Amino acid sequence: MFALEEVVTALRSAGCVFAEEEAQLLVAAAPSAAELARMVERRVAGYPLEQILGWVEFYGLRLSVEPGVFVPRRRSELIVREAAAITSPGSVVLDLCCGCGALGRAVASAVDNVELYAADIQPAATQCARRNLASVSGQVFEGDLFAALPRSLRGAVDVMLCNAPYVPSGVIGTLPPEARLHEPLGTLDGGDDGLDVLRRVAADAPNWLRAGGTLLVEASAAQAPVVARFFRRSGLVPRIAHADDLDATAVIGTTRPRHGA
Repeated sequence: MFALEEVVTALRSAGCVFAEEEAQLLVAAAPSAAELARMVERRVAGYPLEQILGWVEFYGLRLSVEPGVFVPRRRSELIVREAAAITSPGSVVLDLCCGCGALGRAVASAVDNVELYAADIQPAATQCARRNLASVSGQVFEGDLFAALPRSLRGAVDVMLCNAPYVPSGVIGTLPPEARLHEPLGTLDGGDDGLDVLRRVAADAPNWLRAGGTLLVEASAAQAPVVARFFRRSGLVPRIAHADDLDATAVIGTTRPRHGA
């Protein structure tokens, strides 16, 4: 398979909405006709384009991503925008549930000299994140949420980013096949109401944030008021941000200054 037109036809027949753009990327990435044929075959079978190419474009960056790793969505750029606006050079930034490390790496590209940490429970994700964060000297830890982190970070984090799974279990079956069949279920399924992980994050985050530190999470527009209540119960002062251009919603909670601070 050599001709671009043939690739476009194959992708369009498989239901790829952006067949022309995807075909151009696949043709440019394939080192040989045989490899191109294999790449097209995988895409037609429903594998995410980004996993086939080996990279994803996020916040103007080209980041490594591979099979078995969640593919960051453009909607998550809202968290990056909000975080970059409140992060200063030298700030301690934590990317929790980091996946390939996209959020933390993006903030580091927007703000100079941040002290960047990331953590995820998935070994494939942490391996990928280490590659993506190497250029900014980011440290990556593997484990379940805060249990993965060194104790030295407790009470020291200025900005905490968390793109936890928030899809309700009953809705997983309605997701596009490339997500529900080819991305780890644990990166998508947030339990009955989608908020199991976010409850845990909200409950413990204040223990890891510095006074005046901020937690930023992604949620659906319908879930955001519920997440904001979790934040209030944990002592965070919440606000909800929307971005129409990204079709995205974030909940942002700030710790109150400690007495005498």
